[in-house]
Amino acid sequence: MYRLASSSQTTSLHYKLSPLLLRRNRRSHQSQRLHRRNNQIRAMRAVIQRVSSSSVTVDGRIVSEIGPGLLVLIGIHESDTDSDADYICRKVLNMRLFSNETTGKGWDQNVMQRNYGILLVSQFTLYGFLKGNKPDFHVAMPPDKAKPFYASLVEKFQKAYNPDAVKDGVFGAMMQVNLVNDGPVTMQLESPQSSK
Repeated sequence: MYRLASSSQTTSLHYKLSPLLLRRNRRSHQSQRLHRRNNQIRAMRAVIQRVSSSSVTVDGRIVSEIGPGLLVLIGIHESDTDSDADYICRKVLNMRLFSNETTGKGWDQNVMQRNYGILLVSQFTLYGFLKGNKPDFHVAMPPDKAKPFYASLVEKFQKAYNPDAVKDGVFGAMMQVNLVNDGPVTMQLESPQSSK
């Protein structure tokens, strides 16, 4: 014959199990939040900074540099397509982040109207998410696919503007990116979700 546990025994068992259950629930909720966030974000990302100057150094050597213009950090999502690249290219080139020196009007001209430079830098960490305290980058496009995709994006900028005015870093390299942010002015841009 089985005996029912007393209320004091049940309470004791509950307190012993509670910390373990709480940890499991916490991990489960964190995983669910990360899953929802990853499913919600399906776009190409760009961080645009208006600069007085910017350069990229690899192994102690400057590989690209511009004077006044835009430094653009590019994050490529695993689901990105040419339509995302077209959108980012068009928006960056037409963002009115510069004053009109003739009229004195602020936020009036884009980088092409000023004949300024553009420095593109691929940065997969724009798609980093924290799992606890450790960053996770699994939603970024894998390097073998991202490298030709990024190269095609650089080419889009060069064709749409001026090949000599558009510079880029070294894909996959450990880079030191130097900049003098003018303003400061920093904008964030994502391609439309509807393009997926």
